[in-house]
Amino acid sequence: MSLFMTFQIAIKALNRNKMRTSLTMLGMIIGVGAVIAMVALGTGAQSSIEEQIKSAGTNMIMINAGNFSQGGVHMGQGSSTRLTVDDAKVVRNTPGVQYVSPGVSTRTQLITGNQNWGTRVEGTDIDLPLIRSWSMKYGAFFTAQDVTSAAKVAVLGSVVSDTLFGENVDPTGQMIRVRSVPVRIIGVLIAKGQSSMGTDQDDTILMPYTTVQKKLLGIQHINNITASAYRADQVDAVVDAIAAELRVQHKLIPGEPDDFMVRSLEEMASVRTESLRTMTTLLAAIAGVSLLVGGIGIMNIMLVSVTERTREIGLRMAIGARGRDVLTQFLVEAVLISLIGGMIGLGLGYGVSEAVKRFLEWPSLVPPQAVLMAFGFAAATGVFFGFYPARKAAGLDPIDALRYE
Repeated sequence: MSLFMTFQIAIKALNRNKMRTSLTMLGMIIGVGAVIAMVALGTGAQSSIEEQIKSAGTNMIMINAGNFSQGGVHMGQGSSTRLTVDDAKVVRNTPGVQYVSPGVSTRTQLITGNQNWGTRVEGTDIDLPLIRSWSMKYGAFFTAQDVTSAAKVAVLGSVVSDTLFGENVDPTGQMIRVRSVPVRIIGVLIAKGQSSMGTDQDDTILMPYTTVQKKLLGIQHINNITASAYRADQVDAVVDAIAAELRVQHKLIPGEPDDFMVRSLEEMASVRTESLRTMTTLLAAIAGVSLLVGGIGIMNIMLVSVTERTREIGLRMAIGARGRDVLTQFLVEAVLISLIGGMIGLGLGYGVSEAVKRFLEWPSLVPPQAVLMAFGFAAATGVFFGFYPARKAAGLDPIDALRYE
């Protein structure tokens, strides 16, 4: 019997009990839909984190001040004042390092006219736009001379610029007050959105770190150093080299804890990525249980179908049908139920992921391999759970089958 005729007979057999066939497909529909939706949401979230990493900078490495202890009391990370501009020079001379920018940060109020805005002030150096791949929307970034002279100049993030001066307004040349210090705006950065750590990169004002040190905070130390490696595959080695150089610079003896912290951006985001991957795997496993239940439903219905069609099977075998023809017939019916349910489930999964993306603004991405995996699993489920009923049907004795009531 040809495969085409087998498909025709399978479709007629399934159409005879439309409600039962639909209910049998339901487990497969829910299972495949759940797999597609969960993989889409998990992949979308992971892709979003990767994009945030890229937007934050190229091969970026962060060196932050470490813990400061006094009288047995640990003040926590960032409290140490031992990180200095000399440390930034050591980092700059470390093999594999391309750009370096010392950093000092604080939070304060900006005032211009009758407008004000509380934001993060970042004192930095001229290499920061190169490290973070950050272009200018208006004006220009400050120069090395501005850093050396501690010039009262600033570059605004897009959120700060829009808040103080309005959208699509070039504030270059305008004056603002940072605390009580008058500062001239020389440029505005393009919008970047959220960082991988969840902070708004555009809600900031950048100034020469020397200006923030001397005019705003009155300090000599720095809070952090931002650096970048020449190549992405060098980042881990450069992180280790920087840590070793800074231990020598700070005269730390073996066994003494670091008074600084060196992290790559990928390392910072790895915890979130791993958590999302774990959650996606867990949800996909739950969806897999739905597929398993759907497969058991297919087996159950196919066994019922074999019992109901015993006389039909006996008649076909009596007029020349072979056991493998009957086996193929029931296998095709089981696979058809699985594949049709899989296609409907695929549409359901796409619909759910798009709805979540639109209404909850959660990133969603359906990778092609997930579609292939869902269809492959659906077909495999049909074959696996349909084989026993099909084999049982093929093994019937024609005479006993014809006598069956």
